[in-house]
This record gives sequence, structure tokens and C-alpha cells, in this order.
Amino acid sequence: MVIAMTGFHPLQIIVVKMNKPFISLCPEITRAHALKLMDWLEDERVTCYLSDSRHVSRSIGQAIDRTQLPILTHLFNRGGRFFMAYDRHDAPVGFVRLIKTGSHCEIVLVIGDSDKWGRNLGARTIREGMKLAFLDMRAEKLIAKIHPDNARSLKAFLRSGFLLESETPTLKSLSMTAGRYRQFLREGAVNDSTRIYITEIDKARLESLIALEQGPAVVELEHELERAVVVKPQQVACNVVTMNSRALLQLDDEEIEVALVYPEDADSNAGKHSVDSEIGAAILGYQEGDAINWRISDRTRRIEIRKVLYQPEAAGDFHL
Repeated sequence: MVIAMTGFHPLQIIVVKMNKPFISLCPEITRAHALKLMDWLEDERVTCYLSDSRHVSRSIGQAIDRTQLPILTHLFNRGGRFFMAYDRHDAPVGFVRLIKTGSHCEIVLVIGDSDKWGRNLGARTIREGMKLAFLDMRAEKLIAKIHPDNARSLKAFLRSGFLLESETPTLKSLSMTAGRYRQFLREGAVNDSTRIYITEIDKARLESLIALEQGPAVVELEHELERAVVVKPQQVACNVVTMNSRALLQLDDEEIEVALVYPEDADSNAGKHSVDSEIGAAILGYQEGDAINWRISDRTRRIEIRKVLYQPEAAGDFHL
């Protein structure tokens, strides 16, 4: 395996308050990414808590020499899943590795771009890692192994809801269970996003949909359902995007009208976006005036809900 990091946790952050830092995790690894990783792993400030950092950069270089392929994803995903971490400007700032053994999963996380330290990106990356571990990989427990002197990493994980499980003079093991994670999502304790609202009817039907579908957008949809405030159809505000609503969006510099529909009714050419599509999962439950960053078609887009043009609940149609 190109990267096999075990033992000490390498997170390097300075926690400061910022307005909703954004991170997305992407599995595709290119040669340019590999070269970036080598640069990060040659920085002693990044690797001071890594147990095998000297071997990692060398193994990446050997992998690059062995193949001329522009995409090296398969090499980085041997023995675990590897993701590059991007900020809201689509710049790579670090990486996450998830190693699943049985029902447990270990997370290794690095914010490698030292120019981006102090922006709370580490804590946000932890949350994205938890999302993948619990909702995509279906781990029952997520473990972070951290050097006792790595105070910033310890603080970030503890603030994200992890609990100390065991410790030695050279290692602290922190963990988060799937049940605790879902509870925290419902309470809004591990999420710094705007709260969203979903009707009881919509949630019931969408949970059935999730059980049958797969893919990154479905993971995002399940995450949104877990953290949503659930209300009765007659109680939802008229400016909230519910299923079968039509809304006017600002997508970066473009204004578009979309309808949020179930997969069987989707027709993107007609502006009907399935709830398990990237745009559909993004806007569900938000209300007029809300603006979010969301990764669509491999780049981060800014989406603003300009106006809810039609909502079935407001029209008195509460039927499935």
C-alpha cells in the first residue's frame, strides 16, 4: 500500500472561530495529488506526530515511478479508503484515510497545507470522515489514535464528540460509536450547518428510498435526514423546500428554477431534480435566504435558495 499510517495521529490545526468552514472529501487521487502529498510529508511540522512518515513519502515516490497513469486512486485505496480534503475553493488542504477492520474503522487525518492552519478545517474534516465511516462504510465504531502531546488533535476530536477509550504513555485512543454519532446529528451537536426541516411524510418515504439506493448523493441525503428537524406537514413553514416543491436557486452566478422530486419523476432537462441527485440532496429542507456550499460535478458550488415558488404543504396537499 502506498500509504499505511498507523499509530500516532497527525492532525495539525489551530482552532479558531470562523463562519462555517467547508471541507469536501474526494476519492480520486491524481499524480498531482501524490506530488502534493510528498511535499506535505516532507514538512516536519506536519509529520511530527506521524509514526512512519519517513517511509510514506518514499513509498509515494516509488508508486509514481512504477506507473505513468494520471489517476492513482487504486494504489491509494489498497487496505483502506483514501480521500483528498478540499476547501471551499477546491484547493487540496489535506487527506483522510479510513481503515475498516470488521465493524470498527480507524481514521487517520492530516491537514497538510500549513497556510490553512487556524481555520478550523481539521474539525470540519473530522465530521466529513465520520459521515463516510458511519453512513457509507457502515462502521459501528470509529477510532482515532493520537499522540498525547498532540493537543490540537485531541481537542478537535473531543469537541467532535469522541470519547477517550484507552491510553498509554505514547498513545491515546479515542472513539465514536454509530449510535452516538446519529444521536449527535439529531441534536445538532456535531454539525455547524444551518438546521433544515423535513415533514414526517417526506422522511418516511425518503428512508425507504435510502434503503434501496447507493452512491455519494444518497450518503449526503441520509446525513441530511438524520440531522433534520422533523415536523408535521401542516406545521412546516411555507418558505421551506419540501418534496415536490419548486424553487428559484442562485447557483454561483446562475439563476435556475428547479423542482425537487422523487427518482421516478426526475427529468433534469425539465428542471426536475431527484432528491438523490447532488442538487436535490443539497436543497432539501432549506428555506428562502439560506445559502450553502455543496460539491456538484466535482467542484464546490454556492447554492442560495432565492424563493420557494410552490410547496405542496402550503397548497394543502399532504399526500404521498
